[in-house]
Amino acid sequence: MQRFVVPQFINVENKVIGPITVRQFLIFVGAAIILAILYAILFFTYFVIFGVIVVGIAAVFAFAKVNGTQFHNFFLNIIQTSKKPGKRVWNNRALSVELKTVKNIKSDDKEPPQKKLYRRSRLADLSLVVDTKGRYRGQKNN
Repeated sequence: MQRFVVPQFINVENKVIGPITVRQFLIFVGAAIILAILYAILFFTYFVIFGVIVVGIAAVFAFAKVNGTQFHNFFLNIIQTSKKPGKRVWNNRALSVELKTVKNIKSDDKEPPQKKLYRRSRLADLSLVVDTKGRYRGQKNN
């Protein structure tokens, strides 16, 4: 019988420099690039103000966790849920209009089949068949 090594701790990220992971390192590299651009564009006082904000945002995205998930995943989930409607409403009229147009396209001048109306006792028999999962066969009425 062959033995296989089962990977463990698959949710632990690889460390690059000390306790910093690859993801955290790349976030801080991006923040350093933004800081370099701000240093070239802004006066020193504005650079310090915006630099603190950029480093704070980078630190939150790199180290913060919400309910055990990293902050960037949490942030993406917030954006996705804000784009979706919070309330879904079923529009019965729109569905019936679509069905009527499909029926008109497929009609070939035949009379539409009449709905078969069942008596109340027949409906009770059918519901009993469904409730008993087919063990009860129902009464045969022609």
